[in-house]
Amino acid sequence: MKYNEEDIRRLTWQARRGMLELDVLFVPFMEEAFRDLEEADQERFVNLLAEEDQDLFVWLMRRGEPYSEDHRRIVKIILDRVQPC
Repeated sequence: MKYNEEDIRRLTWQARRGMLELDVLFVPFMEEAFRDLEEADQERFVNLLAEEDQDLFVWLMRRGEPYSEDHRRIVKIILDRVQPC
């Protein structure tokens, strides 16, 4: 799916989780990286947003790994883009 600017604004709003640890990763990612992703990775991100905040927290704080390869891939992309080590 090709995302237009309205879609991206909606997704940026959806990415605001109300949990600081997630917001400081997701909001910059949406603003700075989402548009540059391949469509498949954009879809992976959208699917990731459907997960529970507690699971996202564990995965993005590197306290556990997502169960699916797609989730593992997009979590790695997020962390690499927002928190390069």
